[in-house]
Amino acid sequence: MVPAADDNSYKDFDQVISCIADYVYDFEIKSDKALVNARVTLLDAVGCAYECLALSEASRRLVGPVYPGKTHVPNGFKLPGTHYQLDIMKGAFDMGLLVRYLDHNDAFFGAEWGHPSGAILAVSDILNRSGEKTITMSTILQALMKAYEIQGVFQIRNSYNKAGLDHVINVKVASTAVISWLLGLTKEQAKAAISHAWIDGHPLRTYRHAPNAGPRKGWAGGDACMRAVHIALQVKNGQPGLPTALTAPRWGVYDVLFKGKPFEFPKPFSSWCIENILFKVNCAEGHALTAVEAALQVSKELTKRGKTVDDIKKVAIRTQEAAMDIINKQGPLHNPADRDHCMQYMVAVVLVKGAMIDTADYQDDSPYAQSKQLFDLSAKIELHEDPGITRDYHDLDIRSATNALTVTLNDGTVMDEVVTDFPLGSPKRVETLPLVHEKAKTNLALMLSEAGVKRVLSCWESEDFLERDVSSVLDLFEPDLPNHDM
Repeated sequence: MVPAADDNSYKDFDQVISCIADYVYDFEIKSDKALVNARVTLLDAVGCAYECLALSEASRRLVGPVYPGKTHVPNGFKLPGTHYQLDIMKGAFDMGLLVRYLDHNDAFFGAEWGHPSGAILAVSDILNRSGEKTITMSTILQALMKAYEIQGVFQIRNSYNKAGLDHVINVKVASTAVISWLLGLTKEQAKAAISHAWIDGHPLRTYRHAPNAGPRKGWAGGDACMRAVHIALQVKNGQPGLPTALTAPRWGVYDVLFKGKPFEFPKPFSSWCIENILFKVNCAEGHALTAVEAALQVSKELTKRGKTVDDIKKVAIRTQEAAMDIINKQGPLHNPADRDHCMQYMVAVVLVKGAMIDTADYQDDSPYAQSKQLFDLSAKIELHEDPGITRDYHDLDIRSATNALTVTLNDGTVMDEVVTDFPLGSPKRVETLPLVHEKAKTNLALMLSEAGVKRVLSCWESEDFLERDVSSVLDLFEPDLPNHDM
């Protein structure tokens, strides 16, 4: 039988692609809660970039000009926390990297986790400094909220990790959409750019899982941001799109990557995701945030009983399916990125330390990184999925991230289970926004003088913040402390 010829007639853009473009170009977010959260997420993100530069030598080696010496590109992006002015591609990469490298910035969870885009600031600053167009902070926040919404709505029910793919696909697609809008592409051009983002050779999750977990997971988001900018610029220069990038038989995303299954959307695009964002007050991988809080309660109870970690026989943790897949490890841990994706390590550090885990505790020079006491305790920690916890984790009306710890002592005593459902940083915790503000203030002080921190916070809280141009705001983030060599 002679196979039929392929149908090469013109097709309209896939509905999903068109919906993304329509949302970015035609929808204005007016929700007060969304705008408040967006303002806080942006400040937190820049604070995380400062923290990264101050505490991670590895990240410092990755940022800056591609070739040494070219530290100032005319009208380039002013990378916060440095004196660099970078080209549009490296600027997007570096900003995305610095926000994500230590895994201490906000997130949105569902069938996937996701984190924000560094491309928005880089592109907007360059457009503004070059005089091509004025970009205000109001425009920045609209782009930010829409990028969060696109990523978040896709993450709720669509699991890329089940196909072995990394969730930075969503960063790339969402960033491409809002960058197209910022660059002034037409809506049809934006659809073309979004179609290219969908078929753009997505990374595997290999670098997030044992035995290969490593620092690439810290710059994967930056890489996605850089690709988004490149794709949008290619389309701006005349490249056409691929209308059925998702639905094309045999060669489309659905058939190639998801066995023909289309994406699911339990919610329309609006501002729900930024309104329900999870901030990271404590420095732990998202699925372990409640576990480290519970571990701190256990540590205090051990002290009350006159016991130490050496008296522990076993720690049993009831957790979500996602934690079992992503951060359940035994054996040696090889680098900071490996440690911050290991539930056993995080819980053990809190128990041994008797205090909350922080960024320094993951680094190679941490006293815990090679501690035999910590290794021995980690080997006693066992994770088990609780289907009820997994169900509530995915329930849109609950969205808990529960972990429950039960400690058995060497003398046979079983301590009361400690359960934490919603971590500090959850929208359901009233302490969240004030604590995130304090976190940002602490991080900014790593590279800014007291007066410099006050200038930033005064700007953020000013009545005219939304009308300020992005470049004047970014100028405030150039470090003013002595002996800063970047």
